[in-house]
Amino acid sequence: MVSGTRIVLATRNPGKVAELRDILADVLDRTGLELVGLDRFPELEDVVESGVTFAQNALLKARYAAAATGLPALADDSGLAVDVLGGAPGIFSARWSGPLGEATGRTRDEANNDLLLAQLADVPDEHRGAEFVCAAALVLPDGRAPEQDTAAGGVAPQVTGTEWVREGRCRGVLGREPLGDNGFGYDPLLVRPDGRTLAQHTSAEKHAISHRGDAFRALAHDLGSVLG
Repeated sequence: MVSGTRIVLATRNPGKVAELRDILADVLDRTGLELVGLDRFPELEDVVESGVTFAQNALLKARYAAAATGLPALADDSGLAVDVLGGAPGIFSARWSGPLGEATGRTRDEANNDLLLAQLADVPDEHRGAEFVCAAALVLPDGRAPEQDTAAGGVAPQVTGTEWVREGRCRGVLGREPLGDNGFGYDPLLVRPDGRTLAQHTSAEKHAISHRGDAFRALAHDLGSVLG
């Protein structure tokens, strides 16, 4: 068991911290832990996400946060995998449109969505399958500096007993226009079997079916067992 009252989520996005507090509410209540974001540690630099998989990037961020703060750390990396694009945008989801997209005055999310819709404009509905993928990592501080292994995409192999990675998925089909305002990223594009995009679901509904909720609920068992 690891003692302490805080666990850090490797993000500066307060919305993501609030979302994860909701997803992990039960285990946070049981363990008495306070979930905080990297906004509490303004001196820390952002991690270069040099991994080539979601799991590698999640571990890079969690390892850095754990080593820099001395606290147990959580992190996730997620993105959209489109069937007809061979799994792209994948790990490049957040920056799919590149700097040219933002140069038009749109938000990054708007530019990414517009580019993806343009690329799939001629793809028929039956071939517009896609899924969100999330890898969630838990890393315990153990006093060691994170090792680097370029052969493994910039991240060393997982250390048994100090690191855990769980994956979640949320499948649907891509619509032809953004719908809904309760979400971010590609949420307004992915249509679930009930005919609504993720951004058209309530927060509670989204937590129950989302890739992030799926991954962190799987990780909650590890979190409760080692920090409880």
